[in-house]
Amino acid sequence: MNGDDLCYLSATQAMALFHDGRLSPVELLEAVIARYESIAGTVNPFADRYFDEARRRARESEAKFARKDGRLRRLEGIPMAVKENSPIQGKRMTSASLIDTDRVAGRTDPAIERLMRAGANVFARTTMPEFAWLYATHSRLWGVTRNPWRLDVSVGGSSGGSAAALAAGATTIATGGDSTGSIRQPASQCGIVGYQAPYGAIPTFSSSNTYVHHGPMTRTVEDARVMANIMAGPHPLDPNSLPKRPTIKGGAGDLKGMKIAYAIDMGHHEVIEDVRVQTLEALAALADAGAELVEIPVDWASEAIRLGHGNQEFLFCGMLEKAVAEHGDVLSDYVPELLDTARSFSAEDYRRSFEVADVVWEEHLGPMFAGHHAFVMPTVSCPEIPAANWQRTMLPVNGKEVTDTDTSMTVLWNMFGRCPVLAVPSGRTRAGLPTGIQLVGRPHDEATVFRLGAALEARRPWLDAAERRPAL
Repeated sequence: MNGDDLCYLSATQAMALFHDGRLSPVELLEAVIARYESIAGTVNPFADRYFDEARRRARESEAKFARKDGRLRRLEGIPMAVKENSPIQGKRMTSASLIDTDRVAGRTDPAIERLMRAGANVFARTTMPEFAWLYATHSRLWGVTRNPWRLDVSVGGSSGGSAAALAAGATTIATGGDSTGSIRQPASQCGIVGYQAPYGAIPTFSSSNTYVHHGPMTRTVEDARVMANIMAGPHPLDPNSLPKRPTIKGGAGDLKGMKIAYAIDMGHHEVIEDVRVQTLEALAALADAGAELVEIPVDWASEAIRLGHGNQEFLFCGMLEKAVAEHGDVLSDYVPELLDTARSFSAEDYRRSFEVADVVWEEHLGPMFAGHHAFVMPTVSCPEIPAANWQRTMLPVNGKEVTDTDTSMTVLWNMFGRCPVLAVPSGRTRAGLPTGIQLVGRPHDEATVFRLGAALEARRPWLDAAERRPAL
């Protein structure tokens, strides 16, 4: 097995090779570290690194496999990169800001702790924009993270470093966080898998904001399923965490009897032709697996999308006000622009976002899900976003000027965060950039989105062969 194939192994494949004695955790860790070192100056996906302590843990895992005594954890020795704003006890957590370069976490995020207890080997933290609030990934502290598919293009945000590392083969699994699309949008930009579990399924410390989710980022649907099962379940420090739900089952069987609704532009977004074509081809693969497809008209989404973003901007405003007032000299250049955007939404917009959500569900989404098992739509309407983009930079799409916020088709499913959303690759544009779709389930119906994702991956695989990987 060559180094490139090692770097693109799924966690599931790696565990099978570990058990068979054909690969060791040490070999896999060294392969992904070597890949990182080869792209550090170009892609730049990592913040802090813990290579030496990870090597020690890899040797310990290697010894466990050699003993063959059955005491092996589900992710024993699997290299994992963790988004930089997820706390790990005793480790630095800067949130990509020079303000917090000396901040050390006093406890570990519940979901990250569960992955570590399952044997995942944290060897690096992944980059993000300052305060995790941009649909691109760059900051004064960590520099610009670039897309492995084309270095001038954005990896997305805010979990951009995780997505870039996975696409480049610089980690086996990774984690992300999502409040307006920060797992799913980078997944689409980089051609990988990202999962937003139903609100409360995966516990967090920031549990009061129902838009916020932590979740797995992987190269395969199966790895995302395994990670989600490990991460989920009640936690005493998250009062909104749900009772343990049934384990999500795997498999890529047929989809007979499933009725799937879809929409391309949601009556709101400027979707480029390549994204439209790849979405339809992915839908055709689901139909080939036995699903019945129904396109639904959408003329109700624009206000909900605007107010979904406004809900989070309003909540973010106070923190930005304080940061700009007290530390304006060390912030990334785009942060004052973030503040201007946050100030543009009012308390009335925040209140109205809940009112509109109720109407949209009662009149549109609720009835749609009553008659369909799932809903499918693109994740990003146009992937041609500059790597160092700012929030208000205008981009030409279909002859119109839009922002990168307008190209991200994700926030509706933060507003309705009890719906599970699996973001998967759908193909590539003629220019070679990844495209993606969102597989959205009924509230808490995680099994269906993974069933759909597995069926699509079986028929339209991604990153499993050299010709389907970025030319680094």
